[in-house]
Amino acid sequence: MQPDPAPPTQNETNQIGSEFHWDPAVLLNGEQGGRSFEFASGHQLFATGCGAMSVLLRRLGRPGRLHVPSFFCMGVAEALGQDMPLSWYRHLPDDRGPRWPTLRAEPGDVVLAQNLFGREDGAAWRDWIDAHPDVTVLEDHSHDPFGPWARNSTASYAVASLRKTLPVPDGAVLWSPRGFEVPAPSGPVNEGSHLKLTAMLLKAAWLDGHPIPKDRFRALQQRGEQALLGSDAAPSAFTTAVLPLLDIDGIRAACTRNVRAVETLLRNPPATGGAETAPFRVQVVCSSEQSRDALLAHLAARGIFAPVHWRQDRDGFWSGDGEAADLADRILTLPVDHRCGPAEVHRIAEAVSTAAGAHV
Repeated sequence: MQPDPAPPTQNETNQIGSEFHWDPAVLLNGEQGGRSFEFASGHQLFATGCGAMSVLLRRLGRPGRLHVPSFFCMGVAEALGQDMPLSWYRHLPDDRGPRWPTLRAEPGDVVLAQNLFGREDGAAWRDWIDAHPDVTVLEDHSHDPFGPWARNSTASYAVASLRKTLPVPDGAVLWSPRGFEVPAPSGPVNEGSHLKLTAMLLKAAWLDGHPIPKDRFRALQQRGEQALLGSDAAPSAFTTAVLPLLDIDGIRAACTRNVRAVETLLRNPPATGGAETAPFRVQVVCSSEQSRDALLAHLAARGIFAPVHWRQDRDGFWSGDGEAADLADRILTLPVDHRCGPAEVHRIAEAVSTAAGAHV
């Protein structure tokens, strides 16, 4: 007979980052104000952003190529390559935007544009779209789904994976800023959605001190994520029901406030973009892959779990852009989101500042 698990200690539950848990505090509170976000008319909700884009590309049935930014999620790019031949253009996290000479799109092609780390205002893309009316542009707003660029887009289509910034188990929105019809999801709700929601609820209980083995909800998270990869199904009933109830303004404001605070403590220049943009976390570029991995380990030892956006395997599927791959080797994202309070903000900044040899 297995012994009952011991309740987690305060050190165990005081982690920063990793998967979201469910917390009703993110819901709108009539007494405190706040505003939910109404999606554009004609939108469709999907389980994943990758699945939404894949369905759209298949529906468009264009004979040309899909142009993808060279600093992008390789797993998503590889999946989309099953729907259209890929071509790459350079867009790096260096605040210089797309390198237009590398974007050689022709009439009938589709271009995937992205608001990389939520730092861009989209002005350059609006000019490019106006100058290329025969090219279909699909914008990815996953890093700031509710920012001014997403709200004022002039692209043919736009998509945002919502579970990157909101505490929901699944969910993505696909819409057409120009009013074109967008395809609907297919099939029943993916089992991964249910696994992820179960993991979120168990993690919430674990954070409250209940004796739930951490590896139990972690295993559910991982199984759910694997099942959801590229899913073009509808989102879970939970996500569909809770989206209109979330305090979007409050979540975005908390994230932005925390990002600016960490940047100030680290004496980093502020993320670019207009006053209304909401930067996606804080990116740190190290001097080498070894120093980046050492910083990842240093942070993890202090209960701070920083993801990498995005690894590129030069021996496998990758962009072919050496500069993009080099940055992917040296970058990590500090998990500064709405869950952080002042104490967590200072913990993150102190951990980075004391990382020996990180050369941030």
